[in-house]
Amino acid sequence: MTRELMKGNVAMAEAAIRAGLDAYFGYPITPQSELLEWMSKRMPEEGRVFLQAESEVAAINMVYGAACTGARVMTSTSGPGISLMAEGISYIAGTEVPAVIVDVVRGGPGLGNIAPSQGDYRQVAHGAGHGDFFPIVLAPSSVQEAVDLITEAFDLAEKYRTVVFIVADGSIGQMMEPVSLPEPRAIQREAPDWAVTGAEGRPRRTLTSLYLQPEEEEEVNLRLVRRWREAEANEIRYREYYLDDAEYVVMGFGTAGRVALSAVRAARAQGIRVGLFRPVSLRPFPYQAVRELAEKAKAFLVVEMNGGQMLDDVKAAAQGQVPIRFYGRMGGVVPFPDEVLDEIHALVSEPPTLDEDPRARWLDNMQRRMS
Repeated sequence: MTRELMKGNVAMAEAAIRAGLDAYFGYPITPQSELLEWMSKRMPEEGRVFLQAESEVAAINMVYGAACTGARVMTSTSGPGISLMAEGISYIAGTEVPAVIVDVVRGGPGLGNIAPSQGDYRQVAHGAGHGDFFPIVLAPSSVQEAVDLITEAFDLAEKYRTVVFIVADGSIGQMMEPVSLPEPRAIQREAPDWAVTGAEGRPRRTLTSLYLQPEEEEEVNLRLVRRWREAEANEIRYREYYLDDAEYVVMGFGTAGRVALSAVRAARAQGIRVGLFRPVSLRPFPYQAVRELAEKAKAFLVVEMNGGQMLDDVKAAAQGQVPIRFYGRMGGVVPFPDEVLDEIHALVSEPPTLDEDPRARWLDNMQRRMS
């Protein structure tokens, strides 16, 4: 398999096409616009559907309609676009049809800027729309991992009839790295037995998220919960580095996890027994794996490109068994490995206590730095 030098957005787009994507609907927003641009060229070349919608609201509803036919369908956007799509995402989940959404995260809140961020963690992992539904959320830390997860995302969406997010912060969308692309899949798939494909020769099918009787709506919700429990049991993904003898554990996802790995390697070279735990599935979150680490480690350091959104999941998993520190950069600022290395040194020289507030300590230090 040959390797090509590709920008992250382009690589994800091509990976989706090779995964058998039938239709793409989207609206341009930096830092993901190259994904849409690549689709505009390649999808017509392959005889498939590309449509630039008039807005994110229109795009997600086109995704909804196409998903109801059993097609492999996706869109891509960034944080403000996810906000606009939230109602449609909830309709897709409530109708129990599969769809893939790539979120290339930019600085916020509001319009923010076009720099890399991880500020959408809470939005997609603990929100994404109204009601009781559970999207699967996957977070790559390299262009190659993003390519690999795209194919997986379609399979998971179809397996659980749900929405699957690929959350790639702007660094991954914009960086260029060598990647190995998958071999193209054939797209001649038989429509699933729930799809709306025309009723000739079979009973009529209806797909909807509207259930006016509360008991009927509750039955749908219970079905979604049962399906989610299955995903929780089978679809947790994470990566471990240098944890066999680690006394201290650094945690980070996406680009923050990648930066943290460089710091961990530098600390290891200095004789510090530290390792990295990098969640790949942000939902379902690897609570049990974090809980087991909490029973062995002296302290955790959570590193994010936000104000501590994954931190809350780590704290819930640790259940007060281990002291936790936090280091975050916000607004589109990407931390340097040396910054994380300094935090590792502080973790060793000034051990945290169980009652220490990791977010308060971090905020005080950031305010002193900027004053």
